[in-house]
This record gives sequence, C-alpha cells and structure tokens, in this order.
Amino acid sequence: MDNNEKFKAFVMESNTKKGIKIIDKSFLDDGDVFVKISFSSFNYKDGLAISGKTPILRKFPMIPGVDFCGKVINSSNKSFKKGDKVILNGWGVGENHTGGFSQFARVKSKWLIKLPKKISEKQSMIIGSAGYTAALCAILINENVKKKTEKF
Repeated sequence: MDNNEKFKAFVMESNTKKGIKIIDKSFLDDGDVFVKISFSSFNYKDGLAISGKTPILRKFPMIPGVDFCGKVINSSNKSFKKGDKVILNGWGVGENHTGGFSQFARVKSKWLIKLPKKISEKQSMIIGSAGYTAALCAILINENVKKKTEKF
C-alpha cells in the first residue's frame, strides 16, 4: 500500500461530529508495523468514546477501537514479518493513539502479540479485551490459590 492510497475508518472529529471517512496513511499515528485490520471488537470503552458523554478520547480527530487483530503488511521490526497474524489491545490505542475502527493501523511493535495458532482472528475479537482481562484475572487467582495451598 502506498502512502496516498485511501481507505475507510470511523473517525471522531469531536465528541459530537463522527462518521466513516476516507483517509490515507498520513492520518495514522507513527509506528514500526503496518497492519491490515481483519476484526475489531466493540468494547464498553468504545461505546463511551463514541457517545461523546465521557472523556475517553484524549485528542481529536481520533479513530476509536481499543483492540483489533489483523495481518502484518510490513514491518521494520524483525519480530514481525508480512503475513503474521497479530492482536493488539490496550496501550491507549483508540484513546490516545489511532485505533481499530479502520481498515488499517500503524502501531508500535511492542504493542502487538502474535495470534496463537489455535485461535482464529474472529475468535480473538469475540473474546476481546474483556475476555482477555477476565482470563488474566483467572490465571492470577489460580496462581494465588496454589501458593496459599502450598503453604499448608
């Protein structure tokens, strides 16, 4: 994809002015990995951001979408190569950095993780940030229970 090629994104111009716009790469934040987005989930925080009633977005214009998955188009980081399937959630994406409600994203490589082979791109976004957070909590609870049980 060249720098002038256009694509669609849901853009918040302000808390009240929003919609699908045709943009190019120059609209996206800086980063070392360029991703073609396959799926993005609709998180509670995204709903708050789009409603404009809660100050979720830190700057305008902004592409919301706190998480997404997709395929690497190009990367200057050796950890990611063209075709790698990746997931992103968190890191202020969709709040401080252009997010997942777009056909493409440019992000920092340290924000990405490779999609586990046993999970499809669609499944990863069905799980979304909420499911991911719940899983992390369950793991921590389980580890804590094991530690306490081992002491007896």
